[in-house]
Amino acid sequence: MRPLAIDLYCGLGGWTEGLLAEGYDVVGFDIERHDYGTGGYPAQLVLQDAMTLHGKQFKDAALIVASPPCQEFSYMAMPWSRAKAKERDLLEGRDDPKRLTALFDACFRIQREAIEAAGHFIPLVVENVRGAQKWVGRSRWNYGSFHLWGDVPALMPMTKRAVMKAGIAHRADGSTNFHGDKNYGQKVPGFRFDGSGKSFQTASVEGQKMGRAPMVDGVTRRLTNPAEWGTKNGNDWFGPGSDCSLQRKAGSHSKARKAASAAIAKIPAPLARYIAQVYYPRGAEC
Repeated sequence: MRPLAIDLYCGLGGWTEGLLAEGYDVVGFDIERHDYGTGGYPAQLVLQDAMTLHGKQFKDAALIVASPPCQEFSYMAMPWSRAKAKERDLLEGRDDPKRLTALFDACFRIQREAIEAAGHFIPLVVENVRGAQKWVGRSRWNYGSFHLWGDVPALMPMTKRAVMKAGIAHRADGSTNFHGDKNYGQKVPGFRFDGSGKSFQTASVEGQKMGRAPMVDGVTRRLTNPAEWGTKNGNDWFGPGSDCSLQRKAGSHSKARKAASAAIAKIPAPLARYIAQVYYPRGAEC
């Protein structure tokens, strides 16, 4: 019997690909089918809102993993006026923080219900962005920009192997840079939550399909520097006349934008496989 894993908010199946590679059967749950011409989700997919799930459905699971949507957490980390206003609404009570964290909190409710139904412990690992920490508490570990909560095993064995193979850069804040690549394990290379790097929108668009911005006043403006465009907030970013305006024309709900967002959020294979290995049940056969 192959052990069963449940992948909540499964997206393109980054967690699932690693779990499958390590011998699990996987069932994924999401509110939509993420198929952008690349084959879609690699295992059994159930289209269902996680808020309607009950953990007793997963009493036979060996592991639960989850990647709740991170867009609001990422947006509020931006230096834009509307992003900061949104954050103030939550901090000052004009918006409900429980609404913001509802999908994240649902993961732990589902785990509690699954454990109660199973009569034994079922581990849960939840992934999200660094910006979520302000609202859900400090993450237990991070793999680049992929932060982890729940029953996160120590990642030191992975770290030691990486050091032997390619070397690791250790940052001052204690985070680890695997394989000596400053962008390895980052959802959006170049994006920084402290505002010192590229914006989320710019870095993601640039990383997916756009290189340089057009010539303006005889100078090639970089997509990475909002000051060069005279932008003040998120609404000004995709200004008229810029190649970025094509993204606005496509719309925030366009297939291309959804594909880019799903690819950015996809869990790296080394991380998924390590978690899968740690929790693979003893005695289980592939």
